[in-house]
Amino acid sequence: MPRPLMVLLALCLSTTVYAQSDVDDLRDITSARGYGMGGAYRALGLGTEAVVGNPAAMALWKMYRMELHGSWDTSGKDAFGGVSLMDAKTSDLAAGLDYHVLSLRSGEGRTTGHFSTLAFALPITPGIFIGTSVHYLKLTGPRQTNASTVDGGLLLRLSDGLTLGFSAHNLIDTHNVELTRYYSLHTGYLAGLFTVGADVRADFESRDKTVLTYSGGFEYILGQVFPVRMGYTYDGFQKASQLGFGLGFMTETGGGIDLGYRHDLGGDKGRLLALTLKLQVSG
Repeated sequence: MPRPLMVLLALCLSTTVYAQSDVDDLRDITSARGYGMGGAYRALGLGTEAVVGNPAAMALWKMYRMELHGSWDTSGKDAFGGVSLMDAKTSDLAAGLDYHVLSLRSGEGRTTGHFSTLAFALPITPGIFIGTSVHYLKLTGPRQTNASTVDGGLLLRLSDGLTLGFSAHNLIDTHNVELTRYYSLHTGYLAGLFTVGADVRADFESRDKTVLTYSGGFEYILGQVFPVRMGYTYDGFQKASQLGFGLGFMTETGGGIDLGYRHDLGGDKGRLLALTLKLQVSG
């Protein structure tokens, strides 16, 4: 097995997480699929990234999911490893659990910690879904944090393939820069083997004026087996662009492996590699 892939596999069970250095929060945590699509995943509900994205999206599809995530920034040498579980099959009430071990960049050294999320979602009607999640963050090192906060989400299924969602994040003010409040408006469209998503994030509190971050991306599954992804993000904090690329392999049940790459054009000039291993059971 090639050495880079072995490194990424190890990181799936490893101990660190990538964090945006300008606003050291956790809003960029996602899967290799999410990175490949430029972060435009919140309206799709196709992976366990819904647990930390828009929790309402967990109830879109009747499935069990388990994913192992790893990511490595080759420039900053930051990385993460985590595990996510989601059950939207047992009952109408979907549930998800996400856990990561953290290593956040700091001017005084690295801060380590644990970030856990428990989320629930419920279909109100066949086209209206609501969800909520509870986050717990514990940091040790130069920065000390022991805090909990909540998210809320709404998702509308406008047609068989079109979804529109809104989510509010970190609604409980913990006075921690890692858990700043922000809002997201997002949409997604699924048409057979083609998927497209778009996302706008708004932060009204971290700066003197509103900071907007825009994301868009698509996925196409070649031969019903090999997903190809591309995405773009404009980061309003760093005033820089990011390009995302991704490849994968899917089994007949929807499990498999995803690889993602994010390339910063300006800003931190990061070069991020990501890997996700997936297990999925349809209803």
